[in-house]
Amino acid sequence: MAGKHRIFTTSFGSVYPLYVQKAVRKGRTQEEVDEIITWLTGYDAAQLRRVIDTKVDFETFFAEAPRLNPKVGLITGVVCGIRVEEVEDPLMKKIRYLDKLVDELAKGKKMTSILRA
Repeated sequence: MAGKHRIFTTSFGSVYPLYVQKAVRKGRTQEEVDEIITWLTGYDAAQLRRVIDTKVDFETFFAEAPRLNPKVGLITGVVCGIRVEEVEDPLMKKIRYLDKLVDELAKGKKMTSILRA
């Protein structure tokens, strides 16, 4: 692929409301979306708010994440027609992990299952 994928340079703060909308439309909450993001990335609530407000791109969002959850390997399945575990680009894989978790939330899965507890 020539150059970076467009999502890499997209502001996380511009996509975050879409994650929240998707969840809320299905009867879930912004707090649950935030819990998923903090579980995945290790950001705390204040850090998450800062990256949303400062409009860092996805590349920076994941590069500066305190720690990727050690259970990410348990996130499997298809999102946007792509099998998460087969995504080769490390950054795209992290983005797909997040997409998959938000999908699971919107589909009504229990938080304990989403957070691989």
